[in-house]
Amino acid sequence: MANVQADGQWYPPEWPDRIRALTDGSLTPVVPKRAATVMLLKDTGTGPVVHMLRRRASMAFAGGAYAYPGGGVDPRDDDRHVRWAGPSRAWWADRLGVDATGAQAIVCAAVRETYEEAGVLLAGPTPDSVVGDTTGEDWEADRAALVARETSFAEFLDRRGLVLRSDLLGAWTRWVTPEFESRRYDTWFFVAALPEGQRTRNASTEADRTVWITPREAAAGYDRGELLMMPPTIATLRQLMAYDTVAEALAVAPERDLTPVLATARLEEGRIVLAWPGHDEFTKHIPNGGGTA
Repeated sequence: MANVQADGQWYPPEWPDRIRALTDGSLTPVVPKRAATVMLLKDTGTGPVVHMLRRRASMAFAGGAYAYPGGGVDPRDDDRHVRWAGPSRAWWADRLGVDATGAQAIVCAAVRETYEEAGVLLAGPTPDSVVGDTTGEDWEADRAALVARETSFAEFLDRRGLVLRSDLLGAWTRWVTPEFESRRYDTWFFVAALPEGQRTRNASTEADRTVWITPREAAAGYDRGELLMMPPTIATLRQLMAYDTVAEALAVAPERDLTPVLATARLEEGRIVLAWPGHDEFTKHIPNGGGTA
């Protein structure tokens, strides 16, 4: 069970021991897996709201924490035959800081995982259209096949005659799980507007609750210690608070810095200092004998 700080920062109890092992050289970092997550937004009379899900408490990674739809890259997301609309793979490669094959895989993961976990599909029959209602038994059968990895996303798009709408995504930020974590992800965060005619639902077996909530309300719940979150989740919520409409958030996405945010751990006066560069609120001081401050 993760520790909960005075705020809602997710903090696994094994972190102090693993940090000490990393600093003394007895822990070899795990290579992070590529992943993508999407902040689905929609306008309301009181400003944009974002779709969040609460991970089941039984989940090994971040159980009980609020997060966005997302997950790891399926090796088949590199498939060169993915139907594609919007900026080229080369453009996305430059934007995401990877090669063209990797860029396709990351963008595919963002769109696929959003469909798998929220039932929302950023794809359409033509490069300038998007599907409407994605509910019904036939859609659910396709979604279940994707979740079970019985079919690839490219095969799904081909069979449906759809093209992936990469232009509906805006790359927002990139976070890498700390080196002392046993499960590590190199995660690109995207923003996207909920397509007209579609609606979210809790389609994920990993979540026990979903909610549309304003970034300000979610951040306030975190600050009160009522909503558990990982650092990148609360950090992105605070960033989204600056925008009065979904269009404003999407407009600034192309200019946002995608330099990876990676936690650092250092020894300082008998304590381990855990910090996320550029995000001072997450800094933790861990006595070398254990505990946190």
